[in-house]
Amino acid sequence: MDRRKSLKAIVLGSVAGGLAVHGCKPSTEGAKLIEAPKITYPGRVPQETESIDELQNKQFLNPHEIETLTILCNLILPPSEKYKGASDADVVGFIEFMCKDIETLQPDIRGGIMWLDYKSNKEYGMEFKKATEEQQKNILEGIAYYDPETPDNERPFEVNFFSLVRNLTMTGFYTSKIGIEEIGYKGNQPNVWDGVPDDVLEQHGVSYDEEWIAKCVDQSKRNDIAEWDRNGNLIT
Repeated sequence: MDRRKSLKAIVLGSVAGGLAVHGCKPSTEGAKLIEAPKITYPGRVPQETESIDELQNKQFLNPHEIETLTILCNLILPPSEKYKGASDADVVGFIEFMCKDIETLQPDIRGGIMWLDYKSNKEYGMEFKKATEEQQKNILEGIAYYDPETPDNERPFEVNFFSLVRNLTMTGFYTSKIGIEEIGYKGNQPNVWDGVPDDVLEQHGVSYDEEWIAKCVDQSKRNDIAEWDRNGNLIT
């Protein structure tokens, strides 16, 4: 399995169900039941729209941080002739939004970028974004792998930082339009059911009534809405 497929497997296996980042447990103490607001946009209530607009109007990352993070994300998920890369899906914009939505991410992201510059200055006498790609990869080589048996709170800060950015990069890319197209996910699709297979029916010693089959398993009529009489008998 190549690196791209491995990263894709990680997303489908663990990230797609939710962000593999800092979790939070909501408190129910003192909670009150309130009437659910009416949905004015499919899947989004007015409060959500207002919250998103408010977050979009804020700015967390400064230009230097955006440049550095862009380089880091592209090193994690680089573009190729066959595949798009992190920048193609504006992964940094996604991380910026997540940092504003989940403020507990901010110290780790900002502190991690500062660590990259510190390490690069110490090793190569320049900021991370100005180092060569080989030098950048040498820095990342020391923080990209960790012992899964070691608890998060016992790992070095920079190791957890890289893991966080890697998870956000993969989540941001594979929940974007181009990422979803790469996976080939098409969403829920209508299927065609033509009844229980004959071998299963035979195994249980049962069979379909011919009249019932004509009414219920005729795929040419699968878009028709069934009608029933007052006694529960199928009419059409």
